Amino acid sequence: LAQNLSVEPVILRHGLTEKEAFEVEAALIDYVGLEALTNQIHGMNSDDRGRMNVGDIIEKYAAPEANIVEPAILVTINRLYRKGMSKEELYEITRGNWVIGKRREGAQYAFAIYNGIIRAVYRIEKWYPAANRDPQQRNSNRWCFDGKVADELQHYVGCSTVKYVTLGAQNPIRYINC
Repeated sequence: LAQNLSVEPVILRHGLTEKEAFEVEAALIDYVGLEALTNQIHGMNSDDRGRMNVGDIIEKYAAPEANIVEPAILVTINRLYRKGMSKEELYEITRGNWVIGKRREGAQYAFAIYNGIIRAVYRIEKWYPAANRDPQQRNSNRWCFDGKVADELQHYVGCSTVKYVTLGAQNPIRYINC
């Protein structure tokens, strides 16, 4: 409109339930790509069931289910993760800059989760206040942890966190046993 162009609305599907409409919307956003749209967020449930390659889908559905008994936080890193990143990069995106409550003090471990699969587990050594990654972030009550790879919990890597998922949840942090 700002460029004096007109918009011609086209209905791709009609007569849908709200749930079906959200599914179609999410699929179309995944297809077109968020960067090509003015949307600020992906479609509903796209972090869990959105655009993936065949290998990721096989991995997701073939992964054994995790049964986490340790006090931990699950950190969903879907928006920051990329294939082929180094162990150091994975640690950096997992460890920090989260809006996280006082319950963090009860967590001994942090699990890096991408597409519902555990990618790494870290032993948390200490928490400290963190600066915002982006100046546009509103909440400045952000925290980072220092830690090391938890060698004793490597049996969780590659396992599914499906039983800990709350569909539609926006918060990337989930508390387990703390």
